[in-house]
Amino acid sequence: MAPTINRINPPELGTPPGYSQIVEVSGSRLIFIAGQTATGADGHVVGKYDFSAQADQVFRNLGVALQASGCTAANLVKLTVFLTDMENLARYREARNRFFASVTPPAAPAVTLVEVAKLYGPDFKIEIEAIAAI
Repeated sequence: MAPTINRINPPELGTPPGYSQIVEVSGSRLIFIAGQTATGADGHVVGKYDFSAQADQVFRNLGVALQASGCTAANLVKLTVFLTDMENLARYREARNRFFASVTPPAAPAVTLVEVAKLYGPDFKIEIEAIAAI
C-alpha cells in the first residue's frame, strides 16, 4: 500500500519557497537517512573549497540512499540541513531545486535549515539528514 503524503501550508504560516510547513504521512514505512556530506565513493571530500560542488554531491548521496531503500525524492517528507555559512543559502537552494526538478509528483518536504560552527570534518560545508516515507 502506497503512503498518503499530504503537504500542508496554512495561509496563516505563509507559502514557503521550496518546502512545506507541514507534511502528514499515513499508511507507510518510514526511512531515516543519516546526515549526508560531500563524500565521494572513494571516501574523499568532493569540492573541498567549492560549496556548490559539495551541495551537488550531498544531493547525489541522498539520491543513492533513497534508491537503496526503494525510494525517490518524491518520498522525502523531512530534511534537516546544516550549513557552516548562511552565505551559501542561495547556492544550497539552487542545488535543492535541481534535485527536486525531476520529481513527479512534485515534492516539498518539511525542512529545517540551520547554520552550525562546523561539521564532523573541517572541509565539509553542508550536511543533510532526511526522512522518507514509502
